Amino acid sequence: MNNEMNTQEELSEVLQVRRDKLAKLQEMGKDPFKVSRYDRTSNSMEIKDNFESFEGKTVKIAGRIMSKRIQGKAGFIDIQDQEGRIQCYIRLDRIGEEEYSLFSTYDIGDILGLEGEVFKTKKEEISIKANEVVLLSKSLQILPEKYHGLKDQDLRYRQRYVDLIVNPEVKNAFLTRTKALKALRSYLDERGFLEVETPILNTIAGGANARPFVTHHNTLDIPMYMRIANELYLKRLIVGGFDKVYEMGRMFRNEGMSIKHNPEYTAIELYQAYADYTDMMELTENVIAHMAKEATGSMKINYQGTEIDFTPPWRRMTMEDCVKEYAGVDFSKIDTDEEALQIAKEKGIEITPGMRRGEVINALFEEFGEDKLIQPTFITHHPVEVSPLAKRNVEDPRKTDRFEAFANKWELANAFSELNDPIDQKERFMDQVRKKELGDDEACDMDEDFINALEVGLPPTGGLGIGIDRVMMLLTNSPSIRDVILFPTMKPIDNQKNTEE
Repeated sequence: MNNEMNTQEELSEVLQVRRDKLAKLQEMGKDPFKVSRYDRTSNSMEIKDNFESFEGKTVKIAGRIMSKRIQGKAGFIDIQDQEGRIQCYIRLDRIGEEEYSLFSTYDIGDILGLEGEVFKTKKEEISIKANEVVLLSKSLQILPEKYHGLKDQDLRYRQRYVDLIVNPEVKNAFLTRTKALKALRSYLDERGFLEVETPILNTIAGGANARPFVTHHNTLDIPMYMRIANELYLKRLIVGGFDKVYEMGRMFRNEGMSIKHNPEYTAIELYQAYADYTDMMELTENVIAHMAKEATGSMKINYQGTEIDFTPPWRRMTMEDCVKEYAGVDFSKIDTDEEALQIAKEKGIEITPGMRRGEVINALFEEFGEDKLIQPTFITHHPVEVSPLAKRNVEDPRKTDRFEAFANKWELANAFSELNDPIDQKERFMDQVRKKELGDDEACDMDEDFINALEVGLPPTGGLGIGIDRVMMLLTNSPSIRDVILFPTMKPIDNQKNTEE
């Protein structure tokens, strides 16, 4: 206990020293927080990558001090900007006695502007010989473990700004994410898809089976829901005459948190008129392979020691065939709900109120099949009971023309030939309402306006949704969804303390 108190006291003293330095600068009329801008000419990476053209030339850079080594009348610092780090050489006789005395008080974490000549040291390190140094911002906190890295996972997510400073691989993961999203958008744009925006606040929680976040609109005095999906609005646009639309953005589901789940996450949904689920299957494998190639340089990625090959075509397998192969149950010979429920009991599947044959098939798949799907695989023809928005299969109306795409045991995408029969759709909504009355708080609500849109007329349409964050986990070799979301949802520290107590 005493050691901990001593450490806190020492830390407080160090922080106070930084504030005292700031106060002294302000007394001298050199308040760094009054500096509004700094004209940079170059960044660290372009100087290091193009040394021959920069050698001997004067450049202006800006960034954060990440290390500092002073010996008498000269010293070295490492400056970090967005692109990387570069060493800078500071001499008293070049920047002047007053500026050098101030420079000697600068701390790791401070942000500098620096003008100087590009050269190589005797050790062949590309560096900048400073002619002028300007303090642009004073850091009043201490970077964790000096500049060796922030290792505490919880603190990394809470203080992402520090994480990005001291762990360069974190910044690289988000740069990879940006490349992949840019590739995704350009792929769709080049194929005639129109990017649109639909409401995030809804009066009905629809478009998926999930528990919504509920809020209240004071003026209208009605409950409203953060969107769990944007599907129903996008299909309204197909009704309105747009042939190809997509929207990428945040979705919100009031459910559990895990390495694969965050309450708000990024997804893309797209819809194409006069297409079906097979067109969506081809689009899915091609666009994810394209994202991998553009972001990582290859369609083959290594995820936590396992090679995953996104090269099309991917494996295709019906849900019933998957259940037959991995659970040992052949549903082509099981026709009634009673037989299916008996199988579920024998296999240790939890029986829920109103459970039917199709829901048993899905439960067996989730229990015995999902964890076998390492390489990219399409699972097709889901039961109609678990697919309230998908078109029935013509050959077997108990199934739907739907697929889910899996890789590394995870669902990455969900797609189907859209149900455009308003009478069938209304019956399925009513079935969802019955499920909700039986206690299923993830069941869909009735959406009368969407039924009206279908009655106006929805052409044959293929729809696809991709979970962006899970794809990014694979492309960046990240073990948790929190590693690919800049600011993941975290329990407030005060609540955490109360829980621990």
